[in-house]
Amino acid sequence: MRIGNCGIKIIYGDITDMAVDAIVNAANNVLLMGGGVAGAIKRKGGRSIEDEAVKKGPIEIGGAVATLAGTLKARYVIHAATMGIDSKTDEIKIRNSCRSALRVADELKIKSVAFPALGCGVGGFPLKASAKIMAQEVMKHLRETKTSLEEIIFCMREKEAYEIFDKNVAGYIDYMLTKQQRGPFVAVDAIIDIDGGIVIIERSNPPFGWALPGGFVDNYESLEDAVRREMKEETCLELSDLRQFHAYSKPGRDPRFHTIGIVFTAKGKGTPKAGDDAANLKVIKLTDIDKIPFAFDHKQVLEDYIASKRDSRLQV
Repeated sequence: MRIGNCGIKIIYGDITDMAVDAIVNAANNVLLMGGGVAGAIKRKGGRSIEDEAVKKGPIEIGGAVATLAGTLKARYVIHAATMGIDSKTDEIKIRNSCRSALRVADELKIKSVAFPALGCGVGGFPLKASAKIMAQEVMKHLRETKTSLEEIIFCMREKEAYEIFDKNVAGYIDYMLTKQQRGPFVAVDAIIDIDGGIVIIERSNPPFGWALPGGFVDNYESLEDAVRREMKEETCLELSDLRQFHAYSKPGRDPRFHTIGIVFTAKGKGTPKAGDDAANLKVIKLTDIDKIPFAFDHKQVLEDYIASKRDSRLQV
């Protein structure tokens, strides 16, 4: 696979044996190298790697710094802080640490870098989710940055990890390159009123969190057809009284890439149930939105919706 001038590979092997310019260490923010990938790097490359790293720490969780690579075949180790000393990680920490590692690689002006599965060892983060998050960040970096990198490798020591990364990194990048192209990407979301509440879904893929149901518009599909299809897939509901509410286009509203979201309002018909594309579903009162950890800018969308309802009552 290639994005611009950079090739992307997923290999089954030991990252400490990689003859690349830099390997990435899934680090804690104090940069002590105990177990997992960090421990393997220290055992193979020598304690000098940890000594140099600790002198540069602590760093913020999600940040990254580089050291020399001791006796490893690589020239550098990029220590990406996916967690604190408590070993707890999450989507945002993994996303930021991957982004920081790519930035440091460009600061070093190197051509090749190898990544492990960030957050999946000591941190216990799901492999599939890590693969998609890292694929998203690599794509974003290569599209938006004038990079020195000519090769990015995902190196997995365990067979299960290799198979999951091979399927999800390659599949995600192929999908985005061949079907979604360069963007900005058009998405539809719906504020569905049912029994006096609003339907929200818990996302099964990163970015995680609760969100208005929605998804991307397919080729040769109208906005209205897309929102009806997505609502059926995610909530099992039919829609009535469908109306366009507002468009949201601010760059950065979606951490993966630039999306333009067209939000509709509608009445829901049927029994709401989480479909294949949703991990969970619930109907909430608008007064409860401050209690919900929303993905994207969907809290702002609902705040705008509440304001519009209040304004319409004042005009009557």
